[in-house]
Amino acid sequence: MSVTETAHAKVNLFLHVLDRRPDGYHTLDSLVVFAAPADTLRAEPDETMSLAVDGPFGDALAGPDNLVLRAAQALARETGTARGARLTLTKALPVAAGIGGGSADAAAALRALDRLWRLGLGTNRLAALGAGLGSDIPVCVHGQPARMGGIGERIAAAPALPRFGLLLANPGVALATAAVFAARSGGFDSPATLPGSWPDAATMARDLARCRNALEPAAIALCPPIATVLDALRALPGAHLARLSGSGATCFALFDDDAAAADAARALRAVQPSWWIAAGVAPTPVRRTGTPAPAAAANGAADPSA
Repeated sequence: MSVTETAHAKVNLFLHVLDRRPDGYHTLDSLVVFAAPADTLRAEPDETMSLAVDGPFGDALAGPDNLVLRAAQALARETGTARGARLTLTKALPVAAGIGGGSADAAAALRALDRLWRLGLGTNRLAALGAGLGSDIPVCVHGQPARMGGIGERIAAAPALPRFGLLLANPGVALATAAVFAARSGGFDSPATLPGSWPDAATMARDLARCRNALEPAAIALCPPIATVLDALRALPGAHLARLSGSGATCFALFDDDAAAADAARALRAVQPSWWIAAGVAPTPVRRTGTPAPAAAANGAADPSA
C-alpha cells in the first residue's frame, strides 16, 4: 500500500503585520488561497522512517533536518506508533519562495501518514499538531482558501471567492523569512475588512488593492529583482492585481480565469525564460472526516521573525 498527497503552493493575497509578540513572532492577518503548482509526497510502509527527495528543486533540501521528517516524527510521537514509513518528496516548488512549500510538504506528510497508518485523526487534529512545527502548516493541512489568525492555528472561512486566475513568478532567488521580518520597518497594520463574497475577479482585486503585503518593501530591499517581477506582472494584459506572496520572492497576479492566467504565463515565459513561472488555481479538496467548516472571522496569523 502507498499513499500520495499533493502539497499545493500557498499564496497570501494580502499580508498585514498587526503586532510583534514577546516571543519574537509577528501576529499577521492574511487571506490565503492555493495555486495549482504543487509538490507531491508519497508514503509507503517501512520499518524505519526515511525521506528521499527528487524533482527540479530537490537538491535544495538535502540534509536530515527536513520539515517533512520532523512532521512525521512528531505524528509518531503524538500517537505512540512504532511504525515507520518510506517517504518520497517530489519537489516542484522553489524553496524559500514565500509560497509555503516546506509547510505544504509537512502538511502533506501529516495527511499521508494519517491515512497510511489508519490513525483517523482528522484534519483539525493534524492541523493542531502542525501548529507546533510551523505557522503555515495548519492552513496547509486544510488546503483550501482561508483567513488565517492567531499564531496560525486560527483558520477561518475565506469570503466566497469568484472564479479567478492566478499566475506565479519567481526570479530564482531564495529569500529567508527571518531576514525579511528583520528588515521590515514602520508601524503595524489594522486587520483588513473584507466582504462576505465577491461577484468577480475584478471586484475582488479592487478590494484587495486596499490591502497590502507589509513585507513587500523589505523583501524588495533585500532582493531588488522582486520589483522587476512585479513590474512585469502588472504589465501583462488582463492582470487585475500584482503583489508579493508571503516573504517572497514569489509574486502573483490575478486574472479573470485560468485561461487568461495561462495565456499570460506563456507570454511571460517568452521574455523571462529563466524565471520560475506557473499558473492555475488549485481545486478545493473534499473535506475530510472530522473537519467542520470554519465559521468565525479571524484577525491574523503569525510568522517567526527571530
